Amino acid sequence: MPSGLQIRKEIALAPFTTFAIGGAARYFAVATTEEEVVEGVFWAREHGVRLFVLGGGSNLLVRDSGFAGLVLKIAVMGMEARGGNLFDVGAGEVWDRFVERMTSLGMAGVECLAGIPGSVGGTPVQNVGAYGQEVAETIESVRAFDREKFEWVELEKAACRFRYRESLFNTDEPGRYIVTRVRFRLRPQGEPNLRYADLQRRFAGKEGVTLMEVATAVREIRRQKGMLLVEGDPDCRSAGSFFKNPIVAGERLAEIAAAAGVEESKVPHWPAGEGKIKVPAAWLLEQAGFVKGYGVGPAGISTRHTLALTNRGGATFADVERLQDEIVRGVLARFGIALEREPVLVG
Repeated sequence: MPSGLQIRKEIALAPFTTFAIGGAARYFAVATTEEEVVEGVFWAREHGVRLFVLGGGSNLLVRDSGFAGLVLKIAVMGMEARGGNLFDVGAGEVWDRFVERMTSLGMAGVECLAGIPGSVGGTPVQNVGAYGQEVAETIESVRAFDREKFEWVELEKAACRFRYRESLFNTDEPGRYIVTRVRFRLRPQGEPNLRYADLQRRFAGKEGVTLMEVATAVREIRRQKGMLLVEGDPDCRSAGSFFKNPIVAGERLAEIAAAAGVEESKVPHWPAGEGKIKVPAAWLLEQAGFVKGYGVGPAGISTRHTLALTNRGGATFADVERLQDEIVRGVLARFGIALEREPVLVG
């Protein structure tokens, strides 16, 4: 097979992640076309090495030992309109650039997802969500390479099995599909989503709020929380929210309140279907003593966002793992709830 894919050796992975942590990839390549994606899959198979697919690097935690196989970075680009409200977008496109373009065109559906770091291809994998929106609400279909059947597939929304921070791609059959393009269905001249409390307060009494105004406000909120990538800001060297918001049986609300020493009405929670509730992981951390700025050494909790573990400078995977384990043990001891890590572990 004639190859346009350049395979390099011993490439540091830390610069390709927002956490800026981790060792080197034994082999590394950048795929800018779907043909090169296939080449990478076959190369890894022929050489008997594991394959890891890298997107924007915003939801990764790489071990200090790195990855002893081929890391294939997906850089398939392009944004193409398909009719009045459908858009085909390459997996390598910067997510926030796509949001900015859509809001400028008056296309509603992703305005509250502004400022999220990473690439378009990673959004269906994690079913990213923030401030009252989830990307699954706008996804029409996903184009991907099926590594099991060695063929290209077009997966409709239902086939992607989206739920809270989970999908076919990261939970049901992780590693099987390589996303190269996502088709979005947006709402021309649609009303902006103002379900999130901070947005409601910010725009209280204002009429005719635009999509771009909402997207700008979301970026500002994220910046204030250290969740917007800003060069030189140590709070931004993170993988975003480090723990998932746990979903528990509704009858546990009284138990959680008792453990926190507050009334049930003081425990923040949302319905999660089938008699279950979702409790903010950030609230659990704070109640267990893990507050903003917590930690000694190169890894700590962000000074602006309780859920973000940060690389204060020179942190290793081992440093982050120690802090993670300490938090998990503390919350489990206080509330009997086992927190789950959100970033993908590599290596």
